Amino acid sequence: MADDLQRQEIADARASAAETIRPTVPALEAMLFQAFPVLDHGFVRVIDYMGDDSAIVQAARVSYGRGTKRVQEDAGLIRYLMRHRHTTPFEMCDIKFHVKLPIFVARQWIRHRTASVNEYSARYSILDNEFYIPAPGNLAAQSATNRQGRGEVLDGAEAAEVLDLLRSDAERCYAHYAQMLNEGDDADPTRRGLARELARMNLTLNTYTQWYWKTNLHNLFHFLSLRADSHAQYEIRVYAETMLRITEAWVPIACAAFRDYRLGAVTLSAQMVAVLQRMLAGEAVTQETSGLNRREWTEFTACFPR
Repeated sequence: MADDLQRQEIADARASAAETIRPTVPALEAMLFQAFPVLDHGFVRVIDYMGDDSAIVQAARVSYGRGTKRVQEDAGLIRYLMRHRHTTPFEMCDIKFHVKLPIFVARQWIRHRTASVNEYSARYSILDNEFYIPAPGNLAAQSATNRQGRGEVLDGAEAAEVLDLLRSDAERCYAHYAQMLNEGDDADPTRRGLARELARMNLTLNTYTQWYWKTNLHNLFHFLSLRADSHAQYEIRVYAETMLRITEAWVPIACAAFRDYRLGAVTLSAQMVAVLQRMLAGEAVTQETSGLNRREWTEFTACFPR
């Protein structure tokens, strides 16, 4: 029922239109209110936005007006700003997302404190009986070398046992949650239900929640640089990848610069630059002679495999 109501709300929003004289982006206008599926029950959709590539340029050139409208020159300036980390012009663009996501992903996500967030209130409303169950290919053992990463994928009886535990625990906890609330068609009129703000503590972390998440482009790029990275946890990375595709439609020039200078780039310390210069000069540098510790050397050589 909740999904049907939400689908109708999205359809109604997409069917309405409002005139404006502010700059708009046709590619993003076509995406407004559309729900892009993520994981098994989640989604990302754009509620509103302000600004475009030209807003970044305009902000950078505010001291002497709008300046040129030539795309090549605008692209050159945006790339310069990204390359030299002039961040404030990117803060002139804002976007607001509606996201449906598992609670454990939301708790990772909320660590990015540079956004305005309003989450679905389980004190006021009842959460839907929806929870995230990973696809078998995303069930992996703990990494033997990384305390916060995954190792080899589980298979066979091991995977089946984990999936059964995840599903049965979530279903049982939700059933107890509903029983404690004592609301709905099966409610016992002789028994008082537990307050919603207390009953919610029984839900598993794979239960889905929702929020509105509004941020500016500079902080969005920072979020994407961490969460769209290949090392990010899969369950939050798929949200970031969806948002990155949306951002490419919104500010294609800025997003191309972001891919070149942030997402696909590497950062070298002064010591690493010195090692690279020695190598380019023909010197055979080893970890022992580099001045780098073991982890730094591993990261450095991963960037420049020989």
